[in-house]
Amino acid sequence: MLVAADKFKGSLTAVQVAERVTAGLRAVVPDLEVEALPVADGGDGTVDAAVAAGFGRREARVAGPLGEEVTAAFALRGDVAVVEMAEASGLQRLPAGVLAPLTASTYGSGELLRAALDAGARTIVFGVGGSATTDGGAGMLSALGARLLDAEGEPVAPGGGGLSALARADLSGLDPRLASVDLVLASDVDNPLTGPKGAAAVYGPQKGASPDDVERLDAALVRYAKVLAETIGPRAAEYTASPGAGAAGGIGYGALVLGARFRPGIEVMLDVLGFAPALERASLVITGEGSLDEQTLHGKAPVGVAAAARAAGKEVVAVCGRLALPPAALGGAGIRRAYPLTETEPDVARCVADAGPILERVAERIARDFLA
Repeated sequence: MLVAADKFKGSLTAVQVAERVTAGLRAVVPDLEVEALPVADGGDGTVDAAVAAGFGRREARVAGPLGEEVTAAFALRGDVAVVEMAEASGLQRLPAGVLAPLTASTYGSGELLRAALDAGARTIVFGVGGSATTDGGAGMLSALGARLLDAEGEPVAPGGGGLSALARADLSGLDPRLASVDLVLASDVDNPLTGPKGAAAVYGPQKGASPDDVERLDAALVRYAKVLAETIGPRAAEYTASPGAGAAGGIGYGALVLGARFRPGIEVMLDVLGFAPALERASLVITGEGSLDEQTLHGKAPVGVAAAARAAGKEVVAVCGRLALPPAALGGAGIRRAYPLTETEPDVARCVADAGPILERVAERIARDFLA
């Protein structure tokens, strides 16, 4: 039995999901062999998933999205690092009730990448998602040695809003180690940098951007890409439309400028976490996340797990807090059946507050349905 589920956001981490499912299964089949492999798709929780899979946890003091110093973690095993931008520049790093769509910066994410390089990483899986920022990765580039200057030759202000004053970019001071590292951009979104499906238009409102802010941010990102094209040539313009460029407020674009290669987050993480050998040992796979809905079908962890399991001829069921997909959509994704918490406890508020014990009861049902 393999439990390979993502977090239930706001209720349980992926590690806790695995623990609760395991407890529920063993309540019915006490001697059941269960292998837990918490998964993530590049967003928040990615470092925790890597640590649960055997990576070492490292910490660094870096700048938060508003410039205050925070302690951020990354994962390291040998010369492979897993860096999660949300650890440094995520919404959870903002003070309660504070949003800063124009000024939040990815500078700390760049510092976290540098910390991974300092630790000896030769391959860096850069998971992006959950950002507080819409600066196109400008802060990250600055932390790694780039100079982004206004018409007077002064550094532009932090955040996406500051890019409206960008006149010149000097990338000659970028950390030379970046040229020899394998940087993998791991994301579950494939939005371009700018335009109606770009970073500002689609995700800016989630970070507090008003319609005027969205317009300003999008124009600033257009200017940013134009100035970088003047600096490094037409590939900078081509990157704006590349898959993943608009991820996490456009930090995907900045990563592509650094030479990153884009891969769907869950595919990368399954490779890094050693999913294939665990799958070989499994008779049944249990995956899941907080909400199984339309977004799940577009690159989220449960669908990635199910696709890999189906290719290996293994049966998959899913646990979730809320189910908003019909059986046909689940079947098309390779999931035989989904078990939402709301089937066991109809009160949604209780499902959120008491997710752990309810999930154990759900796992007992799975054990009775498939194992007893």
